[in-house]
Amino acid sequence: MSAKAITEATGKDILNRHLNQHGAGAANCRFATVNAETDWSKLSADQPWLLTTPLVVKPDQLIKRRGKLGLIGVKKNFEEVKQWIGERINKDQKIGNAVGKLRNFIIEPFIPHTEAEEMYVCIYSHRSADTILFYHQGGVDIGDVDAKAVKLDVKVDSTLSLADVKTTLLKAITDASKKERIAKFIYGLYATFADLYFTYLEINPLVVTADNLYILDLAAKLDSTADFICRPKWGEIDYPPPFGRDAYPEEAYIADLDAKSGASLKLTILNRNGRIWTMVAGGGASVIYSDTICDLGGASELANYGEYSGAPSEQQTYEYAKTILNLMTSSPKHPDGKVLITGGGIANFTNVAATFQGIITALREFQPKLVEHNVSIFVRRAGPNYQEGLRRMRDFGSTLGIPLHVFGPETHMTAICGMALGKRPIPQVASVEFSTANFLLPGGQQAQADLKEANEAAGLGSDESDGSATTNHQQGQSNGANSSFNRKFFSNTTKAIVWGMQQRAVQSMLDFDFICRRDEPSVVAMVYPFTGDHKQKYYWGHKEILIPVYKKMSDAIHKHKEVDVMVNFASLRSAYDSTLEVLEFPQIRTVAIIAEGIPENMTRKLIVEANKKGVAIIGPATVGGVKPGCFKIGNTGGMLDNILHSKLYRPGSVAYVSRSGGMSNELNNIISKATDGVIEGIAIGGDRYPGSTFMDHILRYQSDPETKLLVLLGEVGGTEEYDVCAAIKDGRITKPLVAWCIGTCASMFTSEVQFGHAGSCANSDRETATAKNKALREAGAYVPDSFDTLGELIHHVYGELVKTGRIVPREEVPPPTVPMDYSWARELGLIRKPASFMTSICDERGQELIYAGMPISEVLNKDVGIGGVISLLWFQRCLPPYVCKFFEMCLMVTADHGPAVSGAHNTIVCARAGKDLVSSVVSGLLTIGDRFGGALDGSARQFSEAYDTNLHPMEFVNKMRKEGKLILGIGHRVKSINNPDVRVKIIKEFVLENFPQCPLLKYALEVEKITTNKKPNLILNVDGVIATAFVDMLRNSGSFTSEEAQEYINVGAINSLFVLGRSIGFIGHYMDQKRLKQGLYRHPWDDISYVIPEQYN
Repeated sequence: MSAKAITEATGKDILNRHLNQHGAGAANCRFATVNAETDWSKLSADQPWLLTTPLVVKPDQLIKRRGKLGLIGVKKNFEEVKQWIGERINKDQKIGNAVGKLRNFIIEPFIPHTEAEEMYVCIYSHRSADTILFYHQGGVDIGDVDAKAVKLDVKVDSTLSLADVKTTLLKAITDASKKERIAKFIYGLYATFADLYFTYLEINPLVVTADNLYILDLAAKLDSTADFICRPKWGEIDYPPPFGRDAYPEEAYIADLDAKSGASLKLTILNRNGRIWTMVAGGGASVIYSDTICDLGGASELANYGEYSGAPSEQQTYEYAKTILNLMTSSPKHPDGKVLITGGGIANFTNVAATFQGIITALREFQPKLVEHNVSIFVRRAGPNYQEGLRRMRDFGSTLGIPLHVFGPETHMTAICGMALGKRPIPQVASVEFSTANFLLPGGQQAQADLKEANEAAGLGSDESDGSATTNHQQGQSNGANSSFNRKFFSNTTKAIVWGMQQRAVQSMLDFDFICRRDEPSVVAMVYPFTGDHKQKYYWGHKEILIPVYKKMSDAIHKHKEVDVMVNFASLRSAYDSTLEVLEFPQIRTVAIIAEGIPENMTRKLIVEANKKGVAIIGPATVGGVKPGCFKIGNTGGMLDNILHSKLYRPGSVAYVSRSGGMSNELNNIISKATDGVIEGIAIGGDRYPGSTFMDHILRYQSDPETKLLVLLGEVGGTEEYDVCAAIKDGRITKPLVAWCIGTCASMFTSEVQFGHAGSCANSDRETATAKNKALREAGAYVPDSFDTLGELIHHVYGELVKTGRIVPREEVPPPTVPMDYSWARELGLIRKPASFMTSICDERGQELIYAGMPISEVLNKDVGIGGVISLLWFQRCLPPYVCKFFEMCLMVTADHGPAVSGAHNTIVCARAGKDLVSSVVSGLLTIGDRFGGALDGSARQFSEAYDTNLHPMEFVNKMRKEGKLILGIGHRVKSINNPDVRVKIIKEFVLENFPQCPLLKYALEVEKITTNKKPNLILNVDGVIATAFVDMLRNSGSFTSEEAQEYINVGAINSLFVLGRSIGFIGHYMDQKRLKQGLYRHPWDDISYVIPEQYN
């Protein structure tokens, strides 16, 4: 929902901070808020006026007409206010049908005034304007303010003037000074309203005394989608639930998940102890499932409303499912058991198998509790990869131990509701799809061309004439519609530009073009301002083609004059600017805006600008639309298998318009089964102010001679359906119209519920789905009893039209063949291919990074340290703490050994030559080998071979001397037996004290005794002590087999500690040289011995 109510305290706080910046001249609102946790002593100390002023107290929980309900205490002192609140706080209160507890209160100073000083002001926004209502009387007994108040509309593209306020609103105010003050207040109030993205702001009463203006009672709503614009001015906003419905922590958790996700996750708990729980995919579908459950008598047992949509990840779906299952199984058991309805329409782009895997994981986790609560589960879903998703769900269901019934698109979307409630029999054998789409075999591309020629010869081909033969009389029937819509939107030659790097959506459009046998792709260019101009590769059938990508919109438009459609995938933050930009180019006639959550003020401005330019807007918050056989917008229609099943590759006779994008796919399915198919379908979008309306498209269909039957899927909220009723009555719509408005369940709930779409909330009885369905039926539309029977009614009306000859069913053409992308074929399990790489240490694909089976959160929470990370990534296991400590000590002692050693010297020279960090460090690392630092592996091999062959230390020394080999790990340039290396001492002592056994280190120390007798500097050095201790760790820690230990020695793993440790030092030297700003290094001549051959004579 975009327009969300805020508390009176929040509204007054915002006005205190911003209202008088616009010259309103109002007194600041003093108030204090109270709840069960309030410390009254601290409150009075912080706000001493509470002890000296007569007070007004009232609950602050979105309750209307508090005065009429006796919920305002007036002229009370502080102690009386405490008593008044104490008598009511946390007590049940019935208001209308809603019962809830009073928990939050607001206390304000009493403002002495007369009734004559009370006035009424209200501002609210609608599609074309902001309306200001003013009445010179206010207060509790104002009565029917809509009938009494003076109204002033401020058009979206205009501004308010003081003169307008005075001449239109304040005619009843005769005092000139008073009129001036009130006019300035209203002017400033409206400026604040517009600047801070309010959608509703009511003050009753506004008290106008001789010396000031006071805001007494206030009700307000903000456009929550404008948070990214207004947060610095709003501050943190807490949107309370409607009275009668408590805010549950689970709802807050899902709201937080939703805020952090690009997907849509919604949850409203209706009845904590209900037995019917839903987990529905799609905003429109979620409403329809609730409608159907209520129609079947389940309203009192419906536990929740919610939806997940917009391609949530497996992890997000798991979190959502886990939350619902926890709620379901933590409430009391029900004697009839409980029901979980996991439903949804036919997805456009959500991977059903991935989301179902998240649900399955949650079900597995809760399996014992589900059995305990006697839960039955009913599943119906379709869309991308649904076959695999349903298969996984069926396979899992056989092990769950409770009934789990699974259905696909062959079953009507809401049929599982009747099954779950015992109103409809459960089929014993469900139809299962074992194939997907059609493959295009090699050589099929030429066959496509041959088939197209044959079809055209038989009169079954091109849709070029579709709508183009519209007569002037038929065009005249569109009287009353926006002139932008008196034309055909799409044909099989339509060309489009796509804004955004939406590769999957673009490929989907091209595949649709191909199976519709278009001659050329519909997408000719893309615009993406975050990269330079380049070309992107896509498939056209089997062939690869290049589509240009432009940084600037102007370049794309000027280079592709044939384009007249833009599909805008820009985010909610940039969709407004990118759409305004494209409206400057007259060749663009239609813009589809996909983004959800664009602030309403921005959408209204776009609508005004588009109308000025004669451009049609589809959206925002839409999946788009489809013209079968011609063109589709983005992901509309879903995967190719659904496009083929719904026969969208060729035109039918039925046109539909829907708010919901997800439900448009379901309509494609329903209409294809009930009739000869769809000729055009548009989802106008779920926002309160869609760029185009139901009437815009219905009148367009009315004027199209190829369209024979109209279908409208409306919803609760708004009044656009009444325009359709009027058009039927006055004869502008003469074609049969089948209509249904979803959201009939809203009237059955005791508190207000905001459904999935921003616009699906009734603000009056007239906006309810029930009232609109009744009006449509009375106007002459065909209206079913519920969505459950919508398909049957469409089939009935279609049959009558066929009987009377008004429809000649379209002749079927063979379903076209189409190639399948390799990635999707692999996703479906249709092919297999050996992987190019294998890895067994890390997995970044899920919601959380995993190191050798341990989630990164656990790595951090267990504080395993860098030594623990080394044990996971190098050795694929958690090694004992003393081993991890040993690793860390080795890194510390090998981190650096001064600037003179070869590795550090190289790093310094490179850094001073102006090279970057990576190049400088790599130059140092490349010096590591047997002579510098890299002796660990060699030392480990020499000592372990000697020890393993039972050579006495003296025999080992003699053998190496006889072979003329150095003993790696023995000897130091500076240190000696008399000047020992402290690093060696520390590691040696740690190993001897903490390792369970260290025979090789002890063997090396015996060798050291022999070598130092010959020369005092032939000591066991850092390389030797680390190498031998490392081998002892591998062999004696109990974590490795003898074969594994030997393999690590053979592959050179021991040297890794020196490489990692010394990298720290090399980076330090690089940063040190940069910090000291050292110039290019040139080695001095006097340190070079020049040995030049004598000149040849």
